[in-house]
Amino acid sequence: MGKPNLKKLTEDLGFECLSGEALLDRIPQSAYVSDLLSDVMGKAHADMMWITSQVHKNIVAVASLKELSAIVIVNERPVEKELLEQAEDEEIVVLSSNLPAFETAGKLYNYFLGVENSKS
Repeated sequence: MGKPNLKKLTEDLGFECLSGEALLDRIPQSAYVSDLLSDVMGKAHADMMWITSQVHKNIVAVASLKELSAIVIVNERPVEKELLEQAEDEEIVVLSSNLPAFETAGKLYNYFLGVENSKS
């Protein structure tokens, strides 16, 4: 069994898809947690999911630049329509988690670890 796509991951972990529903066939490779845009630009890699509490339009630009598989917004932060429209235009998946960043990262870590362990 290969790594799950964003659709399966979103369903399994209870995330909500806010934009990019047509792109949920992407297969994330890992995740990165940061609220500093410069940190994400310097350290995140293509196909990672980005966990953040930031909800301004610049996160879409960074995700596009780094070719990230998705942005996961945490802490039940409200997301403005303008950001979601920009995300659709730039083909960026935006997911929402009602959990804090620490718990969201933990769930993703355990999920990816479980997928890796099921290969053995």
